[in-house]
Amino acid sequence: MKEEKDMKNILAGTGRNIDEFGGFDIEIKPDRTQEDIFNNRPGKALREKILNLPEQPGVYMYLDKNGKVIYVGKAKRLKRRVSSYFNRRHDATRTNLLVRNIVDMRFIVVPTEEDALHLENAMIKEYQPRYNVLLKDDKSYPWIVVTKELYPRVFMTREKGEHGRYYGPYANAGAARVVLQLIRDIYPLRSCRHALDERSIARNKYSLCLDYHIHKCLGPCRGLVSPEGYGKYISRVRQILNGETIELENILKDEMSKLSEEWKFEEAQVVKEKYEAVKKYNAKSVIGDVGAMSTDMFAYVENEDRAFVNFMHLNKGAVTQSLNLEYRRQKNEVSREEILSMAIAEIQTRFDREFKVVIVPFLPDVEFEGVTFVVPSRGEKKKALDVGLKNAMQYMHDIEKQAELMNPERGVEKLMAQMKSDFRLEVEPRHIECFDNSNIQGTNPVASCVVFRNGKPARRDYRHFNIKTVIGANDFASMKEVLHRRYTRMMAEGEPLPQLVVVDGGKGQLSAAVEAFDEMGIRGEVALVGIAKRLEEIYFPGDSLPLYIDKKSQSLRVIQALRDEAHRFGITHHRNRRSKSQVVSELDGIKGIGPATSATLMKEFKSLKKLKEATLEDITSLIGPAKAKLLYAHFHGEENTIN
Repeated sequence: MKEEKDMKNILAGTGRNIDEFGGFDIEIKPDRTQEDIFNNRPGKALREKILNLPEQPGVYMYLDKNGKVIYVGKAKRLKRRVSSYFNRRHDATRTNLLVRNIVDMRFIVVPTEEDALHLENAMIKEYQPRYNVLLKDDKSYPWIVVTKELYPRVFMTREKGEHGRYYGPYANAGAARVVLQLIRDIYPLRSCRHALDERSIARNKYSLCLDYHIHKCLGPCRGLVSPEGYGKYISRVRQILNGETIELENILKDEMSKLSEEWKFEEAQVVKEKYEAVKKYNAKSVIGDVGAMSTDMFAYVENEDRAFVNFMHLNKGAVTQSLNLEYRRQKNEVSREEILSMAIAEIQTRFDREFKVVIVPFLPDVEFEGVTFVVPSRGEKKKALDVGLKNAMQYMHDIEKQAELMNPERGVEKLMAQMKSDFRLEVEPRHIECFDNSNIQGTNPVASCVVFRNGKPARRDYRHFNIKTVIGANDFASMKEVLHRRYTRMMAEGEPLPQLVVVDGGKGQLSAAVEAFDEMGIRGEVALVGIAKRLEEIYFPGDSLPLYIDKKSQSLRVIQALRDEAHRFGITHHRNRRSKSQVVSELDGIKGIGPATSATLMKEFKSLKKLKEATLEDITSLIGPAKAKLLYAHFHGEENTIN
């Protein structure tokens, strides 16, 4: 049968026998009753299998009524692990759905839990089970290859089609290009694709290219450099690709000093340029001294439906391998420790690596033979882990941005669902409004209202308010007035009210807003929260303690953006109003210049400074000669007035 053939292929390299895998000759016979399914109990035949399972490490495989593999798992103790699926109802809905669809099971015993992990990894790749955490790996990574030729070439590739030594992979093409640029800056290697051999060189088959004339190539196509001389450069290139750039920097420094002592200053200058190029590269690329031996590092981040693991191989602090892994899963479906174990096993298999010292943010759930795991809290190893964490987070953000570009509405839906959950709302906050007060010692009190729709600013809907009924600096009364004016008018005009209103301030501001909402009778229709500036606390009406939302949460970022935008919008209006009041007060002090004339002047000149700089003729053309002379005399003195 097909399952048996597929399993033979999977097990071929593991030394395991297909007959050990629980017997594929058993025909699937569903015998679970509806009561069994509802209570997460196995059928009679499956129960017998579970009772006979050994308490040893192994891999198990669940099948549905059609014989399709729906889940593959590993276990330190097979019997205990498999039994745990059928002795209770689970918190995760996805796990309950899995158990309801299990009709039969296969298993294989292995020597260690690490062996089980590798076998599980291979089987998941083969069957892509519906209920498993799946590694999303649909991209090729860049490598740098040093070809095996008389005069080797060094270039970036995503396919291993050339004969030679491959270095990498690199997390992205940009990282590989940085290394290639360093190599090309300090070594004159050929960039052509000519198939150079002794015969073609002897026949002068190829012509010297521009690179030779600008000293970027030594002309191997014409035999102008020996294979041995060219090979010395290739040896140095291999040092760079192996991460031995600190040693290379020291070698170049010593060589530069030696040439200077011999008064060979021109040659020393050439070496100095190479030395500075390597030093600049090390400053950016070498993380730190994490030990004399090679070290491997795994960093982990996650969001609601995916987990991301960044792997880096470090040689004396220099990154020589980097790879990002993405796992699709539901939140809390599997632990982060399990995913980290899967990532370590994946790297081991993919690159045939033998780990010795591995830096991790937390311990995996599997013990790997001969591997020492280090969870650093400070020092150079912690610095390396932080770099890996930044890489993983950047990769996660890039994936999220790509998903939003492909489907913009998906990002909005995700944000709205998160905000609904974080702020304990009954509906998604598609329409949010935020209010802020501005005044200086009670003068020119104003308020601002900014509007966000679907998490984005809707600037056409922004509003300014000049406080009319409140005297002095009373922010609470000012907030009540503004809310009354805003929502009384919206209801009178039949406009839909927002789903969420945010007031900039703590309990006092929020209490004033609650009073206004109660008086208008909209308390049950519109959700209301306050945000305090100091620690970003979110206050809810009636709650004595604030809510602290995760600082990295997109929900908090939206509320912070609302608050900052309301503050900016309010301050701008307050400054403009204060400036105008100062101008108008000075013009009001000039006998013969009334409010209408002041308004005409400010509409034309915009500011008092420009009005003072205007000529008498400009002012006369606007308000007439009599008023213009009065104004000009006030600003410049009676003797400067032209009669």
